[in-house]
Amino acid sequence: MIPGAAHPHRPYEPGPFRMTMGLTSIAEPEWLEFADDHGVQMAERSRLLRDHEADVLACLPQAEAAAAELRDRLVTHLLAHHQARFSRHGNNLIAHLQETSIDLRDPPLAVCGHLVQEDFRLMQPHTNGHRLNAAILCFPSRWRLAEKLGRPLPAIHGPVPFYRERLANPVERFFQNLKPGRLAQRLNWSVLDDPTLFQPGGHGEAAIDAGITRQNALQRLHLRVERQTFRKLSTDNTVVFGIRTHITRLDTVAHDPAEAERLRAALCAMPPEMNLYKSASRFSAALLDALAADRASPTALA
Repeated sequence: MIPGAAHPHRPYEPGPFRMTMGLTSIAEPEWLEFADDHGVQMAERSRLLRDHEADVLACLPQAEAAAAELRDRLVTHLLAHHQARFSRHGNNLIAHLQETSIDLRDPPLAVCGHLVQEDFRLMQPHTNGHRLNAAILCFPSRWRLAEKLGRPLPAIHGPVPFYRERLANPVERFFQNLKPGRLAQRLNWSVLDDPTLFQPGGHGEAAIDAGITRQNALQRLHLRVERQTFRKLSTDNTVVFGIRTHITRLDTVAHDPAEAERLRAALCAMPPEMNLYKSASRFSAALLDALAADRASPTALA
C-alpha cells in the first residue's frame, strides 16, 4: 500500500432512492487521490494515450487556453502537495512512482493524463449552459467522448433517468456559482460485470446473464465508484470536472456483513429505470440473492 493511500469509497446508502448532487467541500490538498492501484492505472493510461489517443483525448479550439491553465495548476498542485512523488527538472516533471519523465511542452491534456489517475473534463459556459469542450478521459464509464464533445450538460446526460427533471437545473446553477479557489466533490457508483477501466459502451443492456449466479455473483461483479471533483479556472470561468475511478470486486466489499446489507438495501431501492440504464437488471436477481446469503452466513459462498 502506498503511504497515504485513500480508503475505498462506499457511497451507497440504504433507504429510499434519492437522486441528488450530494456535494461536499474539500480542501486543496484533497483534490487528487493516490492509492495502491496507482501503477496499474497509470500504465493503462499510458497505453490508451499511445494506442487510442483519439478515443480518450479531445480539445476544441476554444478550450485550449483553459487546458493549458489546468496543466499549470496541476503541476503547481503536485509540487506543493506531493513533493515525495514529483519533482521538476526544467521542462520535465519527474513522476517518481512510475519512474517516468513527462515533457510539460506536450499537449496540455496529454500531460495531465500522464501525471495522475484522474480524468478531467473542461466544461465551459455557453448561452444554453455549460458545454463539454475538452477532456482527457481514459476511463469512461460506458460513454464515448466523441459523442459528447461540444454538447451542453442536459444533452450529455440525456440517457440518464430522472436527470433532466431532478438534476439539470441544480447542476447548472452549481457550475455557474462555483467560486475560484473552492473545491467540491461527490461520489457516483455502479455495480458492473466488467472491471475494465476503459468502457466506452454498455449502457442499457437488458438480456439476463445466466452465467452470473448466486454462487458466483460476488466474484464476477465489481463495484465501480467515481470520485468526482469540481473547481473553477480563471480562463473563461471553465469548470474542471475531475473523475477518479475505483474498481473493487464485490466479494471484497461484501466480506463485511454490514456492508453487504447496506449494498443490498441500496440495490433494492434502485428504480427499474436506473437499474436498466446501468445494465444491472441483467444480474440483479442473482446479486441480491448472493448478498442475502452472504449476510446470513459469511461462509455460505466459500
